[in-house]
This record gives sequence, C-alpha cells and structure tokens, in this order.
Amino acid sequence: MVPAVAIAKPAVAFRRERWEAPDGDFVDVDFVDGKPGQPLVLLFHGLEGSSASHYARALMAAVSACGWSGAVPHFRGCSGEPNRAPRFYHSGDANEVDWIVRRLRARTQGRLYAAGVSLGGNALLRWLGESQSRAGIVDAAVAVSAPLDLARGGEALSSGVNMVYTRMFLKTLKPKCLAKLDQFPGLFDRDALMNARDLYAFDNVVTAPLHGYRDTDDYWDRASARHVLGDIAVPTLVLNARNDPFLPGRYLPASASDAVTLEYPEHGGHVGFAVGNPPGRLDWLPRRILGFFDAAVATRAPDADELCEAAAHG
Repeated sequence: MVPAVAIAKPAVAFRRERWEAPDGDFVDVDFVDGKPGQPLVLLFHGLEGSSASHYARALMAAVSACGWSGAVPHFRGCSGEPNRAPRFYHSGDANEVDWIVRRLRARTQGRLYAAGVSLGGNALLRWLGESQSRAGIVDAAVAVSAPLDLARGGEALSSGVNMVYTRMFLKTLKPKCLAKLDQFPGLFDRDALMNARDLYAFDNVVTAPLHGYRDTDDYWDRASARHVLGDIAVPTLVLNARNDPFLPGRYLPASASDAVTLEYPEHGGHVGFAVGNPPGRLDWLPRRILGFFDAAVATRAPDADELCEAAAHG
C-alpha cells in the first residue's frame, strides 16, 4: 500500500479523448503524446484504478521521457463520469480489450505495446490467450500483479487483514452501483448489494449477472487468466510478487507457453515494487516493463529501432 499512498507520483500531461463504444456507451482514454512514429504503450488499469493511479503515472512518465506515446483507457465508470450502459467492467473483459487494442493499432504508426495491472492485467492475458496469433497486432505485452486465479485471490481478500483492501474497493463500487440502479431500476438487488461484505458477495449480485456469468463461482473460474497462459503467442511477461496479498505465491502458475516469461520475485506486494530508501521510489516497475519490451523486440526483430535506453535500463 505504501507506493499507492505514500510515494509522490510524477506529474504527467494527459490529453483525454472520449470514444463512442459499439454498444452506445463511451470509453475515456488519456493520452501522452510522443514523437510521430515512436512506440505507443497501452496500459489497462486495475480494479477502481485510472490514469491517476500511481503505477499509471509512473509508467506514463517513463514513456513520455522516451518521446514515446502512451494511452490509458478507462474501464467503464472509472474515468470520473458514470457510464451509460447497464454494465461495468470485469476481469475477463477480453472483448473490451480487443476493441481498444484494434482501434489504437489502426492509428499507430510505430510499435504497439500493451501492459495491464491487476484486473487489467488479467483481462489483457485473457485477450492474449483467446486471440492467440491474432494478438500479434501488439508487439509485446506485460501483465503486472494479475489475479491469475480469481477464486484463490478472492479467498485471500476475504479474510484477515486483507479485508482492508476489500472495504476500500466496496467503498467506491457500491455508490457506482447505486447510481446505476437509478439509471436502470431493477438491474440487480439493491438490498443484496448493500449487504455485500466481500468481493464474492458483490460479484454474485453485480459483476457476474451483468456480464454473462451464472454466479461468482462461474465468473471467477471462467475469467481467470491461468486457463489461457498456454495459448499466448505474443512475447509476454507475467510479473507477480510472491508476497502479493491479492494472490499468494503458492497459487502462482508454474507453466505457460514458450512465449510467456513467468517472473515471480519474492517481494513487491500488489503493484508495489518500491525501491530505495523509505518510502521508496516508483521507477523500478516502469524500467522492468520497458526493459521487457526492449528485449522482446530484439528477439523478434533484430533490426528494429533501438528503444529508449534511459527508461528501459535506468
């Protein structure tokens, strides 16, 4: 939690675009504008995150320092304005990822890299695995602190000190849901929502039925990225700390496709990875992400333009 609340976030000059979605809703995308022809780094944020999240600001600051472009699309309802449709977002939202990636690919001249954090990382991995070779429209991908096994992660967040995270999420999710009920009366059970004390109960009332799942068990099983790690064809880094309270190290998958690098450091927490003297710095994670993109491009295309050494290697 220290990186999220106690370390100063770098300033980033974002430019916002509103995209009209195919279902009549909208998605707000915050851009960092780099030099024409340079790579673009796409970042999918985590549960109740945004372009203001510490990891988003840190990565986009590093991207900007390279002269690259960056994009942080907001999942439905996370940009500061309620979305229009009778839905939100979820860990298995591969269709949303696909639409966003393809729209960015069509307008990007240089290389396109995709990163995802926590829920956004799981959704990105789902898209990569379900798309297989069709995901080659991105040159490389990184998933950070993704809840690869949603059931085990849900169990971890439903007991002990980890309940602090659950309460934090529900504090913002419930008001959004109440506003959604004002838009669409009867969309789900208001009393059951207000009585939800953990993510299992919340997902059973809201997330699962709104997004085509039978119940929480069905959602947590079918949306988990662990099922598709063996199908990923794009060079991909899966980075999870073994002390991540959202997914204990004993549940981390031991195998994946040859295109996937599984990296499980002992420490780092959940999207933490602070370095240096307390309270620490946020620069390790952006360096690792950009460093992986550097290595992936070198492997796939030795004659490709050199990436930003300062950001990738510090």
